[in-house]
Parts: sequence; structure tokens; C-alpha cells
Amino acid sequence: PGCAIGVYRSGKILHTGAFGMANLEFGVPITPRAVFDIGSVSKQFTAASLVLLAQDGKLSLDDDVRKYLPELPDYGKKISVRHLLNHTSGLRDYNRLLSMAGFNRDDVSTNEQAYALIIRQKGLNFEPGTRHLYSNTGHFLASLIIEKVAGQGLPIFAHERIFKPLGMGSTLFRDDHTLIVPQRAVGYSPRENAGYQIDVSNWEQVGDGGLLSTVEDFARWSANLDSGAVGGKGLIDALHTRST
Repeated sequence: PGCAIGVYRSGKILHTGAFGMANLEFGVPITPRAVFDIGSVSKQFTAASLVLLAQDGKLSLDDDVRKYLPELPDYGKKISVRHLLNHTSGLRDYNRLLSMAGFNRDDVSTNEQAYALIIRQKGLNFEPGTRHLYSNTGHFLASLIIEKVAGQGLPIFAHERIFKPLGMGSTLFRDDHTLIVPQRAVGYSPRENAGYQIDVSNWEQVGDGGLLSTVEDFARWSANLDSGAVGGKGLIDALHTRST
């Protein structure tokens, strides 16, 4: 029932606007400071976090995933951290696995439940590095690797290394479905005949999604992709390099 927009140039906000409602039950309008769940657009921040750890010398993007997640089966071929980020791992999408197991978006699902499904998979969709197939499993597992290597979960790591330094005060990874988030816009989807229905995921996994942010905060992230204030040229180049 609405959106917020931001127009940026050279790291500066030229225009913000907002349309529609953040909460239909209370008649709360959307503003440029409304906090939205941005879904899979979250993935770039997971990738950035891994690159920062690589710059710290704590991992390599070409490391075997099982170095950090030994519970993952040995499929006979190395799956690298880079494969996870490039959607070339062959690992099956955990979102679909949860759905097949009977979960829907209104249910609460945890890291432990998702990881248990992933490590029970006896095979891959294809040999790692031979095909590209979008899979949320890669960035979810990336978040678990960040926790193992950094000693803190992705929500804390990203806050301390990315959001706080850039002044992104309304941006966070939400790994608790009960968390109170000021100025958060409720998610809606159209009803089949008319009107809207509440459409909010209660899944608590992050990395592949789970980021909440605003168009004003995103201007600061957009500026960083030019300036390299966080991560320097190395981070920018890593995020912008086209992969096979």
C-alpha cells in the first residue's frame, strides 16, 4: 500500500518521498524514515561482512566451507565461501526445504531448524562451480561462518563494522521476530479480490535476508560504495567484481 523513495547523487540525498501507509490498522503514513524489511537486498551486507573478515586475515573467500561448518556433508567436491556468495554452490535452497517440511512464513523458524535441514541433504543440485542457481542457503550459511570467525553474530558484526561507522542508525539485521523496531512499516500483500493482508515473515534467519533499513540510511551505504569509507577500495572492488 505504499513506498518510500530516495534519489542520490555523488553520495548526497537529492530527494526523498513517501507514499501510502506504513500501518493500515492505525492509519500511520509512510515517511522517508520508515523502516522496511528489504528482503534479499540484505545479501550485499553479508557479502561485505565476509570481505571485511577476509581483509582482517581471518578467512579467505576460497576457503572450504566445511572448515567453518564441519557438520555440512562432504559431497566429494569443495564448496568454497565464494561459491556461497555467487549462488554456484549447488546447495539446495533452505527456504524451499522449510516449506516442504511444512513451515509457512507465519510460523517461527530458527537458525537451528534451517541448519538441521541443510546438513541432512544427501546431495547437491549440481557440482559446485558448474552452474548458477539462486539459493538463499549460501548467504544464510555465510552468516553462520561470520559468527564462527568473528565470535559474534552477523547482526552485531554488521552493526559495529558497517552500520555504526556509516551512521546508519535505523539499519539492523533482525534475528528475533519479537523485536520492537521503531518506525517499522508493516509488510502487506494484496488480497485476491480487494484490499490488503498482513504479510510479514517470522523466520529468524539472517544473511540471505532479515535486514531492516530506510531510504535515508541507504544513501549512506550508496555513498560508501563510491568513497570506501568502510572497507576501502578493496571492499568496493570485491563487491563490484563480476563473477563467473
